[in-house]
Amino acid sequence: MCLAIPARVIEVNGDLAKVDFGGVVREVNVSLVDAKIGDYILVHAGYAIQVLDEKEANETLELWREILESEEENKAKDDNS
Repeated sequence: MCLAIPARVIEVNGDLAKVDFGGVVREVNVSLVDAKIGDYILVHAGYAIQVLDEKEANETLELWREILESEEENKAKDDNS
């Protein structure tokens, strides 16, 4: 299974862009998409693979937050067992 994470483009320099994953900034390759500053993109293995609209990106980010919160709750339950 492949996972792609939404990120917001904050700077573009040729085929590379700095993107914000919600507080974590990384450089990714954007040669496969037409990404502009302010766009949301899906990133997999260091490459932007799709441009998303903001609503879709926010929905996906919310799902990731829910998954991470659930994982943390399960880990806390396991630690207390």
